[in-house]
Order: sequence, then C-alpha cells, then structure tokens
Amino acid sequence: MRILTSAQMRDADRITIEEIGIPSRVLMESAGRAIVAALESHFEDLAARSVAIVCGKGNNGGDALVVARLLLDREIDVSVFLVGQLADMSGDARANLETYGRLGGTVVEIADEQTWELHVSELSTCDLIVDGLFGTGLRGPLRGMLDTVVADLNGTGLPIVSVDLPSGLDADVPEVAGPAIDATLTVTLAALKIPLALPPAERLAGDVVIADIGIPGSVIERIDGARTYLLTPEDLAPLVVPRPVETHKGDVGRVTIVAGAPGTTGAAHLAGLAALRSGAGLVTVATPASCRATVAAMAPEYLTAAFPDPDGQEADEPLGVVGSLRSDVVAIGPGLGTDPATAAFIRELVVRRTGPVVLDADGLNAFADEPGSLQGREGLDLILTPHPGEMARLTGTSVHDVQANRIELARTFATTHQVTVVLKGHRTLIALPTGTVYVNPTGNPGMATGGMGDVLTGMIAAWIAQLLDTEAACTLAVYLHGLAGDLAEADEGEIALIARDVVDRLGDAVLELVAGGSSRT
Repeated sequence: MRILTSAQMRDADRITIEEIGIPSRVLMESAGRAIVAALESHFEDLAARSVAIVCGKGNNGGDALVVARLLLDREIDVSVFLVGQLADMSGDARANLETYGRLGGTVVEIADEQTWELHVSELSTCDLIVDGLFGTGLRGPLRGMLDTVVADLNGTGLPIVSVDLPSGLDADVPEVAGPAIDATLTVTLAALKIPLALPPAERLAGDVVIADIGIPGSVIERIDGARTYLLTPEDLAPLVVPRPVETHKGDVGRVTIVAGAPGTTGAAHLAGLAALRSGAGLVTVATPASCRATVAAMAPEYLTAAFPDPDGQEADEPLGVVGSLRSDVVAIGPGLGTDPATAAFIRELVVRRTGPVVLDADGLNAFADEPGSLQGREGLDLILTPHPGEMARLTGTSVHDVQANRIELARTFATTHQVTVVLKGHRTLIALPTGTVYVNPTGNPGMATGGMGDVLTGMIAAWIAQLLDTEAACTLAVYLHGLAGDLAEADEGEIALIARDVVDRLGDAVLELVAGGSSRT
C-alpha cells in the first residue's frame, strides 16, 4: 500500500483529472460519500447523533461540505462552521457551499476569534465533530485563531473525525510541529500519508480508513518520486507457499548464525531458535569455543560449531571455521561482543563472504568507526538491522536525529551504501538499495525488551535462505516478527512479554497471515 507525499498526491489528482478525465468536482463528491460511509460504519448510531462540521475555505472544506449535504439529506442534525470568510471560497469548494445552501443548509461564518468565542459553546450540544479545516496543503504550525479552534475542538471530549489528515499535521513529515486535532477516526483520501503511518503524528490519527475516491490504483502506483509503502497482509501472504511433499531440509535453506560470547549466549540461542521457527531447514550457530557447550545445551534442533575465541587469536583461525560451514546466508552479531579482536574478525568475515550477510548488534558495532566500508557489492548482499542507537553511530548523528528523520535517513544510507537497512523500532522500516522504503504496521510496546532483535535477525536469515529474495524476506520477517509479538501480547500483556514468547508464536503468526489476517495500521 503506497504512502504518498503532498506533491505526489497533487500529481495523482492532476493525472486523474487531466489524463483519465474524471472531473475534480466528481472526486470531491466521491470523497464526501466515502467519508459518510466511514461515519456510518464507525458510528452505528450516526442517524441519532448531532454532527458539527468545522471546515476551512479550501478543498478539505469542500469535502466536508459534501459530507454536510449528504448528512442533511439523511435528515441527520448537522451544523456547519466555516473558519474563514465565505467570500474567500472558490472552485469546487464554493460550488459545494452553494449546493448545500440551496438545499436549506446554513453555515456559520467564523471570520475572527471573537465570533468563534460566540459560537464555540454550540459544540457542546453536538455528539460528533467532523474536522475539515486542513488537508495535505498545510505547512508549518497553526497559529492565531486556528490554534484556539483546534484547542477548543480537542477540549470538547467529543469524537472527532478528520478529513484526509487531522488538521495541524504536515502531510510530508511525521513530526507534530504545533497544535493539531486529536482524531478518533481519520478518513484519508485515495492513499495513506506519512503522518498517518509514523510516530509521533500517527497517535493523533485514531483509526485510519483509506477512502476510494475514484483515483485508479494504477495512477497512484505510477507517480514519480520516493516510493514508500505500508506492508499489508495481502501483499505478504503470497510469499508463504505450501512445500512440495518431497521437500527435504536441504531444500529450505541453510543458515549460519555467528553469535554469542561469555554472558550473552542467550542471544545466539534466540537467533538460532527463531531461524528454525521461521522454517530454515538447517541452522548452525557458530560461537566461541568457550560458549559452545552452553549454546548446544539450550536446544537440540540447531547445530553448533566452535571457533577459537577471537581474543588473542589470529583472525584466520575463527574465519576458517566459519568459512568452512555450508550456508545460504550468514547472520553475524548477536551477543558477539565489542572487543577489538572480535571487531576485526567480523570485518574480515564480511570482506571475505560471498552471498547474503545479515549484520546485527555487535556485527554493526564493528563498523561504527568506518561505516563507509559497509558497502554492498556484486556477490555480497548486505542486510543491516540497526536500532536507533546503532543507526546513529553508523551515520554520525544522534538518536534524536535518527528518530526525527527515520525514512529519509534510512533511505539515504541504503542507496548510498547499496545495502538493505532494517531500522528497528516502533514502525520498523525496511529501506532497499533502490530507495524504496517499507513501513511495518505490526508490533507493540511490550516488545521493548532484550532479545527481540536477536529473534528478528534469525528470522530474516531464515527467510532469505528460503526465498532467495532479500526484499521479500526482510518485509515478510519484519511483519511476522511484529505479528507474533502482537499475538504474544494478547496472551501475556505488554509488561510480561519476553523474546521467547515471540519465538513461540511465530507459527501462529504465519498461520494468521496465510489465513488472511486483517491489516494492522
């Protein structure tokens, strides 16, 4: 499901109007009808409610006026407040204002803050508010009277349904720059927008419905510029296919996981177990000799291999052990440690490797001082799985900067280094070397606990080994990781959730996905 910027949305409108031949007035009418349909679906008692529509003078206000007319036609009690001057309305918005008036609808003009103060008390007699103040055209924070209007609307405690975006949000960024509507429901038009999919703005959107207003999907897909998508079960379920009856373990992927150190053997175990639970046929956990017995005792299903503890050893000794293991993909990093000898071993292993490599945790930390050497090449498909702190070290920025610019920072690093970046956190991102970015909707705050990243590393490696397609494997693994976390959270709650619970629910997550589980946004 594509996520569009404001400029891309304008292009989609333009192509639909000029090339496809659907008039803009028809698109506005379709938007209004879709919003009313969403209202009827979300509020079963809509016919008994009194609805206040607070709109602006632009196209967002025009959409809201279509809603007002359709509610009036259904004999629903509706009041319209126009924040601005009626004389300033033009085009399709003006036409819908006039149509509403000819049908007997009245509009209260709110030209200044004093007029607003006179009428704001009327909202207390309503049961529902429709926010049609601003759509995708807003830039910068709301000020003056609009600041007051938004604060008063939020202060009513009534459910608020926003048209396209909660007013006050910028369609191109996930940050909340100033006062904004705290919506119960957002009916966004034609395509998802960035602040509806990413924190912190997403918390203001409430439930999100994407309304079909007549812009063809082929038009949305052909729009030029940055390509950002929300992962959906409809897109991912076809990746999980039944295995032929004659399948044997060598057919479904061989994974090597280089992980563990004294005190962090659990990381190696979780990554290995997650790879097995994700369907890999053969999983070998390569770990320092001092850890092998401990790791082997944790699970009988994966193999283990011991390399000399890097500290004090020549690099070729542990490299020889890992290099001798037959595998379709190698995952490096969980719990390996950060001493210089280990870091040198990791860097040399990546240099010598051919085939996909998943780098996580200490695998990434080994390159913190020379991130430029993290470069994909022919025969070396690099997948990086940083959390925000690791991403900050790789990019020479702060965690705050990473969190404030997640999509573009991940996209830039992936394209510059020709790697796949899985930037973990709420709404984990998958940025491809092509510049395409996927946003994952699954997962919950209970997953903020040790070992979750190790589980994801094993999952990504397992799906790469099976699908032999990095893009498909990363998107599927990330989605299932969050979905398993959601299933586990439903049983354990956020507080008690641990990484092993997620591993235990991976099978259920696959079954739900294949069965057509509902999209989580």
